[in-house]
Formats: sequence, C-alpha cells, structure tokens
Amino acid sequence: MTNWLSQGGLTKAINSPSALFDRFARRVGSLLPKGLYARTLIIIIAPFIILQSVVAYVFMERHWQLVTRRLSSAVTSDIAAIIDVYESYPQDADATTLSNIASDRLGLDIDFLPGTDLPPPGPKPFFSILDGVLSDEIRRQIGRPFWIDTVGRSNLIEIRIKLDKQIMRVIARRSLAYASNSHIFLMWMLGTSMVLLLIAILFLRNQIKPILRLANAAESFGKGRDVTFMPRGAREIRRAGQAFIEMRRRIERTMEQRTTMLNGVSHDLRTILTRFKLSLTFIEDSAELDALRADVDEMARMLEAYLAFARGDTGEQAVPTDIVDTLQAIRSDLERQGEEVTVDVAGPLVVTVRPDAFRRLMVNLITNALRHSVVVEVRAVVEGRWLVLTVDDDGPGVPVDQREEVFKPFVRLDEARNLDEGGTGLGLAIVRDIARSHGGEVTLADSPLGGLRALVKLPV
Repeated sequence: MTNWLSQGGLTKAINSPSALFDRFARRVGSLLPKGLYARTLIIIIAPFIILQSVVAYVFMERHWQLVTRRLSSAVTSDIAAIIDVYESYPQDADATTLSNIASDRLGLDIDFLPGTDLPPPGPKPFFSILDGVLSDEIRRQIGRPFWIDTVGRSNLIEIRIKLDKQIMRVIARRSLAYASNSHIFLMWMLGTSMVLLLIAILFLRNQIKPILRLANAAESFGKGRDVTFMPRGAREIRRAGQAFIEMRRRIERTMEQRTTMLNGVSHDLRTILTRFKLSLTFIEDSAELDALRADVDEMARMLEAYLAFARGDTGEQAVPTDIVDTLQAIRSDLERQGEEVTVDVAGPLVVTVRPDAFRRLMVNLITNALRHSVVVEVRAVVEGRWLVLTVDDDGPGVPVDQREEVFKPFVRLDEARNLDEGGTGLGLAIVRDIARSHGGEVTLADSPLGGLRALVKLPV
C-alpha cells in the first residue's frame, strides 16, 4: 500500500495535468472546423480580433476614461466655484446674476430649491464611465451629499447638491463631462477591420481554389475518371500539382505497359490453345480425347479469367451510366437463361462508372448468388454521395471468419457454399478490384433472406 502511494500515486499526480491538457486539447480540436479554408480563416481572424480588442480596451481604459475624468473634474470645479461664490458673497433674489453667469460663461443651468430634500437614489447604469467618474469628483472636490442622474435624459445630466438650507440643482450638457465622440474612433476601427477582413477572405479563397482543384483531380483519378488538370496558385501548390501529374503519368504508363504485355501473352497462349484444339479435331473420338478437350477448354477459360483479373479493365473510360437500364438488362439476360432475379431500384440513377466493368461486377455477384440459392434480390439506392447496391439471397451463406478471405485471389471455399464453384477463385477478387478502381468498396454480411448479402458502395 505504501509502495503504491509512493510510486503509483506520485506518477498519477504528475501525469494528471498532462492528461487533462491532452483531453482539453482534443475537446477543443473536436469543436474546431475540419476544412483548411475555415481553419485558415480562424488563423487570420483570431489574432485580428484579439489585437482589435486589446486596442479598444487600451483606448477605453486609458484615453476615453482619462478624457472623461478630466472633463468631469472641470465641471465639478465649476460647480464647486459656484457654491463658494453663493455662500461667500451676498446674492440678489433667487441668485439670478449667479445663474446668468453660470449659464453664459460655464454652460451650466443652475437653480436653488428651498425646502426640499435629495431624491432617493435611482438605479445605477450597468456600464457607465461617467456615473462613476463624476461621483468620485463630486466627493473629492465638493464633499457634500449629492444626487446625480446620468441616464434620465440622453444629452443632459442632472446634479443635485445639498447645501445648508436648500438644494442646488445643476443641469449640464453631457458633452461637458463626457467624451461623447469617442465612438467615432471605434466605428472607424471596426469599419477598416471589416474591409481588411473582406480583402483577406477574398484573397484566401483564391489561394484555396487550386488546392481544391488538386484534391478533386486526385479523387477523380482514384475513381477511374479522366479529368483535365492544370496546376495553378502559389509555388508550393504548383509543385504539388506537377508532382500529381507526374505520378498520374507514371501510373498510366505502368498500366499501359502491363496491358500491352498481357495482350501479347494472351495472344501467344491463345495461339497455342488454338493449335491444341485444331490438332484434337484430327484425332478419332474417344473417352481420353473428350477428357483432353475438356482440359483444353478449362485451360482457355482459366486463362481468360487470369488475364481479366490482371488487366482489371483499365482501358475502359468512365462515363455517365444509367444504373437502372444496366440492372434491367442483366435481369433480362438471366431470364433468357431460365434464372429469376428481383430488381428494385429507387428512382432514376445515373452514375459515372466504367459500364463494362460495372456490368461484370454485378453479373459476378448475381450469378454467384444464383448458383447457391433460389431467391435473389437486387436493390440500388443513392445514400448521400454513395451509390449503394445490395445482392441478397437465401443460400447457405459464408462463415463470418471467412468473409474477408474469399476476396483474396485463388481462394476457394470447401464449405457448402463455394463462391466460385468450378472456377479459379477469382470471382470476388475481380469484384472487389473493380469496386476499388471506382473508389468504392464491397463487403459481405448476413442477408434478411437468411443467406448472404453482398454490399457494394460506389461514389456518385
């Protein structure tokens, strides 16, 4: 127990601040936008806002408040001088002369209210520099009971000071005690900030567009689509674009060389198989000859499967294809062969795919399902930015632990259901290769019909 307290507890205490910081950082990161454009805007706007806030605070705290304090001090000094004159020298009735001097020379409207008292304190404003500064100056320079109202009338302030036998009321313009035009500076600051931010946003959009074009070109190339791309933008972005173009050229060159080599191999092997078949026609029929002919046919079929898998239909271009027409054509072909398939398509679906490759993908999945089941249902629907196709059957299915294995080339199941019975073990490997060449994926799952479900997702 002591050992845990001395080691484990100490380690936990040391690591807990870093763990809390990591958790806080992940939390903040999850709240931030994920796009480069939005993050760059934050990088530009956040320091700008902080700087403007600091400038506004310094201005408010130092300049504005200092000017307001000096103006309030001057008004309070004038009021204190009027009180001294009123109490030190004899006045005429109602202090008319003193009121005229205060009005003409000092801009203050004063009168005296005998037999009254100070009003009860009113509600204080939530944020008013004038209220606090003026109150402090009256306490410091006059030192008598007072009452002020800085919010009752927008352009005037009222001050009442209790003298020995009466109340002196002073009404002054707010501009005499308050820096009322300081908002112009804030408006100019905010206005210029908005203009600069607008220019920065427009400039940033132009810098982001080349990156988006590069990303779209890379995504289209990954889906097997041929797009025209020209590098633009800053030097680093142009360099990345040139690197992408060179990479695409090397990949296309490699694929072209492979296709040329496979075509040559295919031609040579087909020539040899044709010689075999021609030689077999001159031999008298027998059981051994029938077996030999079956072996030659099997070899030809296996050769076509190998070459198709290795070639991957790379020469075909992706074009907008009506998925509904393709699936209905497959269903019609199977019906002529005596097979029955249910096709359910939600709405018109036109997706950019390689038509022959897509047809081969669906034919492989459907024929595999028909080989081991009675009921086969095909559905197609667009979900967000994905075309989702499902092939369900009521067959024996595939064990969960073998559903990834069957996608590997030359893998054949020895269970009740063999997805490529009598074949080469390339059926599902070709299906997944075609799906991935379109930027999609194919997986296996349990079917609502009780058998196997093949789920294909292709980008729209």
